[in-house]
Amino acid sequence: MLLALKKLVRLKTDKWLFRLGGSEPGEVFLNQRRVFILPTGAGLGFGALVLILLVGSINYNLGLGFALTFVAGSCAVVDMYFTYRNLVRLHLRPGRAHSVFAGEDAQFELHLVNRTGIDRYALWIDFIGAGEARHAVDAPAGGACSALLSTAAEERGWLPAPRVKLATRFPLGLFRAWSYWQPDLKALVYPFPEPNAPPLPMSGAAGAEGQGHAGHEDFAGVRSYQHGDAIRRLAWRQIARLDPALGGQLVTKHFEGGAAEELELDFDALPPIMDLELRLSRMTRWVLEAEQRALPYAFHIGAHRFAASSGAAHQAACLRALALYRAGGSA
Repeated sequence: MLLALKKLVRLKTDKWLFRLGGSEPGEVFLNQRRVFILPTGAGLGFGALVLILLVGSINYNLGLGFALTFVAGSCAVVDMYFTYRNLVRLHLRPGRAHSVFAGEDAQFELHLVNRTGIDRYALWIDFIGAGEARHAVDAPAGGACSALLSTAAEERGWLPAPRVKLATRFPLGLFRAWSYWQPDLKALVYPFPEPNAPPLPMSGAAGAEGQGHAGHEDFAGVRSYQHGDAIRRLAWRQIARLDPALGGQLVTKHFEGGAAEELELDFDALPPIMDLELRLSRMTRWVLEAEQRALPYAFHIGAHRFAASSGAAHQAACLRALALYRAGGSA
């Protein structure tokens, strides 16, 4: 009978998920129709114990046995009510999803808002594909809590958040209530940087005195600090981003004279016989390296033409164009 009940609940939940369809935009309210509940293994054992007490009390006409049976049964009913109430009437709201590189774990921030006057305890939340839930949170009365869920980002492009499952067994663990949620949230996955990419494609024109030599006229990037470098040539803007306590090193501005070099990252300049993903990985590595060396760079790929620049916004725009190139997403 229990197996038939579980099968019936599974069919109803599958039908509800099919009717739900795609993602649910905005804030979602868990009403009574969205929360399901069934007894756990411990609950089934407890029910069997109550049944044995009832049969024994009837056979031996035990007054105290009847009292114990109905007290235990009442506790089970009360636990079922509190377990159901612990999950129902919550509001679910998507948070932020940070961009990652392919092969890393994409993290999605989710918020549980409790606008009732009842504290909610031991709410387990995770993606359906994760198996057993890994995150437990408490939602105080009139407050909210957050959970940061992660999933593998295997391919570049937009990665929608998988379906989320919320469950609780509070307070006694005799029953398990759960619900599903498809947040309207997605993370942008950049191509994985090529590990051993060739040097940056610097192009320059020789001056009147030839190819030129190191000087103090043209800024060529930054390098690690070397003994004897002048204090005035320290790259303070880059040093401010580093923490020496975590192994960060001082860096010095590097200048070159006699040649006017320009850095242009052009996707079409790569050999067309190369694999598409390898070309994107190489462009990604060059963008990261140019930013690390504080070199202004122009960027060309498809319909995107970015003038020479540097900085976080320029890097994000270039990586976004690489992530969505021929990926079916809108850049």
